[in-house]
Amino acid sequence: MIIEGKQKIWADYQKEIPDDHYFYVRSCIRQSFFPASEVTFLNITRNKLGKDFFENPYHTTCGGIAYHSDAIPQETAMTIIARQFALMHESGYENYVCSCITSFGCYTETLETWREFPELEAKIRQFLWDSCRKELAKPKYLAHASDIIYKFRNEIAAKAMFRLVEAKTGRPLRVVEHIGCHYAKMFPSKGVGGAEYPYVLAGMIEAWGGEVIDYPERRQCCGFGFRQYFVQANRGYSLSNTYKKFESMEPYKPDFIITNCPGCPYFLDRWQYVVAEQTGKTYGENGFGIPVLTYEEVAGLVLGYNPWDLGLQLHQVAVEPLLDKMGIPYDPAMKYKGVNGKELGTPAAPQNIRFKVGSINSSK
Repeated sequence: MIIEGKQKIWADYQKEIPDDHYFYVRSCIRQSFFPASEVTFLNITRNKLGKDFFENPYHTTCGGIAYHSDAIPQETAMTIIARQFALMHESGYENYVCSCITSFGCYTETLETWREFPELEAKIRQFLWDSCRKELAKPKYLAHASDIIYKFRNEIAAKAMFRLVEAKTGRPLRVVEHIGCHYAKMFPSKGVGGAEYPYVLAGMIEAWGGEVIDYPERRQCCGFGFRQYFVQANRGYSLSNTYKKFESMEPYKPDFIITNCPGCPYFLDRWQYVVAEQTGKTYGENGFGIPVLTYEEVAGLVLGYNPWDLGLQLHQVAVEPLLDKMGIPYDPAMKYKGVNGKELGTPAAPQNIRFKVGSINSSK
């Protein structure tokens, strides 16, 4: 698609994102897979951008995994969400920001369903009162955390210590942006740029000096898909989705992948190992695989955060080749050391994909 067409779509699908004073809810998946990402997000928004983010210690999961896996009915999931909204109101906030893409989809679906079926909203309102004596108050604005980084992408660029370019040549890094399915596929108007050509991550890439790579399967699911992975008999579908994406993007030679969903970086990262073990094939340069980063991690790298403080050692695909390209310094000896300086242990060496442990550089 020509760039003029994309720009028209991006202009048609813009959303109002509040400037400040956010009620923030974390992601149970992100805390399990890449816990430093949320810490980084709050550090950037609070300390670098000076924004007010409040966390209520009593907030819970949104119930999204259970809902989409048919473990709980819709009304139960909506009551959980109604309680979250009530906590926001009790805390004195009206701008609701969530870390999880599935949560964002669930909150959006709930609000849109209540708008279409007010009798269901009244029913949930009563459930909320009966279950925990709380009053429902809906948010004025609903945003995903990646919307916030997108909104302030130029401010981050102005503070940047590094850019998404190859340090030695100045070549813009070729970046694949992967958007979580629940961000805009169900409700295109709720995502920056719509569903087919979302701009929320592309805007970050461009602002920080990189080049956005288009490829045929760019909107294909990462392979997580709750009923694909959580049902053991269906895991072949999960892996085949991921394999299809990598086969599609391979000819375009991306330097790395950026994602805005908690589950997507986990599967795009881990399944590269499985593909390599099953087929002997690796993607990316020199057998290392293609690094897969969260948008918080990328923002942190651009701002000069220590890569290990960002939790990049939790990725199975080696990040060091990307750090070397960007000219970002790092101490290999500190990769697997905890905050107390003690060794945490090193992962087992894979057979068919290269990796780095400390100063050790494995070969295929």
